[in-house]
Amino acid sequence: MSFNSFYKSIATNRLSHWLNTLPAQLTDWQQNQLHGEYAAWQKTLDALPKTSPSSVSLAEGVYVGEKADIAEGEYKRLEALLKKFKPWRKGPYHIHGLHVDTEWRSDFKWDRLVPHISDLKNRYVLDIGCGSGYHLWRMRGAGAKFVVGVDPTQLFLAQFKAVQHFIGDDSVNLLPLGIEQLPELNAFDTVFSMGVLYHRRSPIDFLYQLKSQLVKGGELVLETLIVDGDENTVLVPGERYAKMRNVWFIPSGAAMCAWMERCGFKNVRMVNTDITQFEEQRKTDWIDTESLSDFLDPNDPSKTIEGYPAPKRAIFIANK
Repeated sequence: MSFNSFYKSIATNRLSHWLNTLPAQLTDWQQNQLHGEYAAWQKTLDALPKTSPSSVSLAEGVYVGEKADIAEGEYKRLEALLKKFKPWRKGPYHIHGLHVDTEWRSDFKWDRLVPHISDLKNRYVLDIGCGSGYHLWRMRGAGAKFVVGVDPTQLFLAQFKAVQHFIGDDSVNLLPLGIEQLPELNAFDTVFSMGVLYHRRSPIDFLYQLKSQLVKGGELVLETLIVDGDENTVLVPGERYAKMRNVWFIPSGAAMCAWMERCGFKNVRMVNTDITQFEEQRKTDWIDTESLSDFLDPNDPSKTIEGYPAPKRAIFIANK
């Protein structure tokens, strides 16, 4: 896999200083860190049909082309090939009439946050822990000039590359990195972090890392699990939370605001809270794994299977 087009893009924009470290990191990734199945995923990517979409729309979702753009046989092959990338977590995608019905209706989250964020037109945008990149495309559809997502999960990179194959927009990119591998770029107008903070062992360090990616005055959009309580309330679950092993700290909304202010963010506010519903996270033919209904107490859906409060999510916005 080549990242040369990304290097060429940033060589002439405000991210050019990233070239001091990034090529060596990605070369090491390719030589020493490739997932055992990556060669098979790359083979599937190479087999995707080459199409000429009659339209691409990213404003109301991710819609690429129509079914009429391709032959019936190509449609069936497209479905078979994309299903080789299961599980599809974040979406949905509509590619030549094929509905990739992902586990999460990530458009629900997008609709919740859009009324509260700054206009993305002409902005440089970073999404930390972006999954397969669904929101990257929505950010581009909202007018962002240059969009970068980082996520170390290599299946998500393969899924992103599959969608990018049909859209063909080099202003949207996904890199197989974690935030701890990013230098202090101080270059993005908006940084998104959605569904990541509770997976970090040190949430305060994580907030400082997010801050170091923003230009002065830039906007952080952070979405995370929360619990009810005051500014001193933080849930530290046991080995698992909703069957997830890597959940470390779930603060109250007030505690989250206090953490952000302690890290030097300004104009901190919680703009939305939402209880995750079965309509937003559920089993589909595109995942073959458990989902929300399996993570909650069957006798009391207000609790997780372990007895903790069921997932409640909030969106926070702040400025550097």
